[in-house]
Amino acid sequence: MVKYTREQRLRAVRLYEQYDRSAASVTDELGYPSRQMLVRWHRAWVEAGRDDGGSLGDGRGERYTPGQKRAAVDHYLRHGRCVARTIRALGYPCKALLARWVDGLEPGRRRVRRAPVDARTRRRAVAEYASGSRTSRQVGEELGVSADVVRNWKHRMLAGDDKECAMGGDADKGGTPKAREDRHRDDGGRSLGDMRRERDEIRSQLTRMRAEHDELEIIRYTKELLGKGRGADPDNPANAGRTRLVLHLADRFAMMPRDLLGRCGLSRSTFYDNRKRLGRPERDEWLLDPVRRAFEQSRERYGYRRIWRMLRDQGIRVCARRVMKLMTRHGIAPKLRSRRRYNSYSGEHSPAPANLVNRRFHAKAPNRLWVTDITEFRIGEGKIYLSPVIDCYDGMPVAWSIGTSPTAELADTMLEQACATLKDGEHPVIHSDRGCHYRWPGWIRICERHGLTRSMSAKGCSPDNAAAEGFFGRLKQEFYYNQNHQDDSIDEFIDALEAYLVWYRDERIKTEYGMSIRRHRQALGLMA
Repeated sequence: MVKYTREQRLRAVRLYEQYDRSAASVTDELGYPSRQMLVRWHRAWVEAGRDDGGSLGDGRGERYTPGQKRAAVDHYLRHGRCVARTIRALGYPCKALLARWVDGLEPGRRRVRRAPVDARTRRRAVAEYASGSRTSRQVGEELGVSADVVRNWKHRMLAGDDKECAMGGDADKGGTPKAREDRHRDDGGRSLGDMRRERDEIRSQLTRMRAEHDELEIIRYTKELLGKGRGADPDNPANAGRTRLVLHLADRFAMMPRDLLGRCGLSRSTFYDNRKRLGRPERDEWLLDPVRRAFEQSRERYGYRRIWRMLRDQGIRVCARRVMKLMTRHGIAPKLRSRRRYNSYSGEHSPAPANLVNRRFHAKAPNRLWVTDITEFRIGEGKIYLSPVIDCYDGMPVAWSIGTSPTAELADTMLEQACATLKDGEHPVIHSDRGCHYRWPGWIRICERHGLTRSMSAKGCSPDNAAAEGFFGRLKQEFYYNQNHQDDSIDEFIDALEAYLVWYRDERIKTEYGMSIRRHRQALGLMA
């Protein structure tokens, strides 16, 4: 390359300005330089403030300032370490000069082109990468190639065809069969056939593991989608459930539905038929609104049997199972919950009468057998107690009293109210647990005055008073549990409980009769 002194360059750039930046005029007069070189000299001279030639080099090839060198190196590092890209963008320098600048300013950062990697080295590199001992970037940096090249080697070796021979190039050609086989041995002495067999075994293990993983995912999503409802059997779902499962899994794993039909045990025709049905309106859609209205009228206390009775009274003739399925499908169910019960037992205060009922809670006529007990309710302002008398003929609450303390007066008041409903000649058996309220003198006097026969269950044996316990269970499931009574005042709660007991007696449908207890007695002429 021709070298020009500082004075020659300074003279050229001054003439360049004098001739209105006509490079051809300068070249015709001086015989040098080229147009590109003259433009570069002039740019450097103008950036230096038109100095005395110091910016134009000393005649020994130092034609670029430190700033220009740094700019070229930074561009090279920021734009993929491509020499041609930097030269096109900046217009300088040559490839060799840029390489010297990078080595001087950023040692070790320049991309170095190396000779082609032979097949044996490639296989060793792929083995290190596939075993997980080193990353593709680490292997590539050692060999002077990018991480993408290492990954591409792996894909080509796992392709299972003749591409492996093509990777070897000329190094794999020629020689005896034994020599060629020796060139394909790794550091451990394994031949190419052994490595291929090992590759096939690993590939089959990977296929089995993927299949097992897919099966586990299918089972998990089956339980999530189909195992939540009552009576659902995730191990043997219906065809409609299998269809929903196929559609969900196909979307989840980006698969075609036809590829999942065999795994889900569904034929192609059944799948497409059920998929069409899923888009149609529900068969019982017209029945949903009447069921919801009946459920709301029961204050969300009725199950499907009583809802079915209400629908029959409204002239809607459907089977009870259909109502049950519809309520289950739409989550229409009474709020159920269990709570610790109030216990009124406080010891043996007087001799207990015999258990005359012996768990036979049936009566052939009203006012033959009564049962009683006390239960507790907790709200935000305190506790409330209910003491009812239940007629075992039809479960009718004959009388009740409500208070804030479980006193003897609460039980005595209730018993006096119940006895006031008795007709001449009616002397029922009054059965209770062993609570202290039923052993005080006041309770005993009321029983003797009205001719009631006392009966008591065994100590700590709730089944002996199952009729009263069952009444309390129904009452609390429908009125108390999962209901928002915590913000009620005591008077508001007592009024609500009083209204419920009246509704229970006069309006609540008893499934045995298909009507309320009061209506049943009126139909039999036992009540006005």
